[in-house]
Amino acid sequence: MIRKKIDAKGMELTERVVAINRVSKVVKGGKRFKFSVLVVVGDGDRYVGIGMGKAKEISEAVRKGIDKAGKNLVELKRIGNTIPHPVNGVFGAASVLLKPAVPGTGVIAGGVVRAIMELGGVKDVVTKVIGRTSNAINVAWATMQALEEMRTPDEILRLRGKKTPEAAAE
Repeated sequence: MIRKKIDAKGMELTERVVAINRVSKVVKGGKRFKFSVLVVVGDGDRYVGIGMGKAKEISEAVRKGIDKAGKNLVELKRIGNTIPHPVNGVFGAASVLLKPAVPGTGVIAGGVVRAIMELGGVKDVVTKVIGRTSNAINVAWATMQALEEMRTPDEILRLRGKKTPEAAAE
């Protein structure tokens, strides 16, 4: 599926670091440490993105992750404060189920999925990581894949060549 590029310039994006991994490389003189950081950014209303940054220092890795996340923005489809329909996202061995919830439920999700939902502006949703892994990076990409598959009722009607109920009444 081809998705349109969303420009992050001029957006007020909030960032949240959801995973930090320390990676070591053994060399002749000892060990060299680097950091791999997973960052989620969102405007708290419609757009959310994730990015990975790797560097010798955490602060530099976070900056790189924020830059990459701003380039990977996805529009989060909502109806009110929840998502339009249940959807399943798969990436690697991670599988994430997202289900709409009634108002007042809140965000019922684990760490990575919670960050993505909250920064995307979703207030009521039930989620479950189903796959054989709980790797934060794969769970994050599976969640983003589920968000890309999401459609609003108006989009579904338009894809089927039908008119929306409001347009049919006119």
